[in-house]
Amino acid sequence: MRIAILHNHDHALLEDDPGREAREDVVKVAAAMRAALIKSKHSVTLIPVEHDLLGIHEALTGEKPDVVLNLCESLAADARGEMLVPAMLDLMQVPYTGSSALSLALALHKNKAKEILRARGVPSPDFCIVEHVEDLTRVDLPFPLIVKPSREDASMGIDFDSVVHTRQGLGRAVAKVLRTFHQPALVERFIEGREVYVPLLGNHPRRALPLSEIRFGNAFIGKPNVVSYKAKWDLESAECIESPSELASLPPAIEARCIEVAVAAFEALECRDYGRVDLRVDAAGQPFVIDINPNCDLHPQAGFARAAEAAGLSFADLALHLVDLAWERRHGNQAPRLARPDSARRTAEPHRDLHTGRNGVRARAHRRRAHAQQP
Repeated sequence: MRIAILHNHDHALLEDDPGREAREDVVKVAAAMRAALIKSKHSVTLIPVEHDLLGIHEALTGEKPDVVLNLCESLAADARGEMLVPAMLDLMQVPYTGSSALSLALALHKNKAKEILRARGVPSPDFCIVEHVEDLTRVDLPFPLIVKPSREDASMGIDFDSVVHTRQGLGRAVAKVLRTFHQPALVERFIEGREVYVPLLGNHPRRALPLSEIRFGNAFIGKPNVVSYKAKWDLESAECIESPSELASLPPAIEARCIEVAVAAFEALECRDYGRVDLRVDAAGQPFVIDINPNCDLHPQAGFARAAEAAGLSFADLALHLVDLAWERRHGNQAPRLARPDSARRTAEPHRDLHTGRNGVRARAHRRRAHAQQP
């Protein structure tokens, strides 16, 4: 089988890019996926994407892949370009992994995603959109609030000052988003409580992999418990070191509710194949959706792959499973495999709930840090 891996390679395009680290990291994800897939003797080609859709079309026309593994999270260093790649693949009638252009667009435009969730009865914090500083007078939400770019991911634009308790702080945070990202600011109620991630895999059936939770340490004393951009990407910072992601330990009823809410959110946006839903769980045990990541990080040391590993699915098998999902969507049967990966599939350990995965394996959203913390 011929597999093409599309990935954005646009981290060097902008001189001042607030998301450079996140964009650069996708290159490493693509390399890891290629290394995993070639073990099964498939022909795997990396196709870096900068800003030229015509170039992608020409490359795919020349390669003639059977399946495309789509890892593009931006185009020309603009996250809004993410949706253009699957749209083009649909026009070319090439099977590809992950969600459609519509789902990616909805997930990226956070206010639209929240409108759909609320219409479906999926709990999400109250919010409003601010397009101009002058619109701040119309914000009528109770403090504390959190302010973030409305069309970014990877915690771009989020720091301690994003959580505000006064009108003055709100004005500063909104002005910063408008100035830095040139897009509307999303203002939503900040949910005090636990931050839980629900990774989802498959379609029919769809299952939740072991859940993870952020453990906020001493660097967050007297500060909001929020996963900032620095916490995800500045590996030497106290915010990063003291906010590890670990397998969640939740009461069964709350865990079941988290999974129910995450699946409902995923289905509301018609996401498919794989993804992660981020939740905040308040003191009463009520989960709220704060983000939907249909094109989440797939590096072997990232949270999704580690959750799959905790459920008995090796990284190589995870890569092949994603290819299978795309192939089956087009052809109705599993993709042909020339050979199994070199490593055997790990059997799930006995006496363990695969939803909770309580076996001590850590699952960090940011892979390099997770790797550094392994014994």
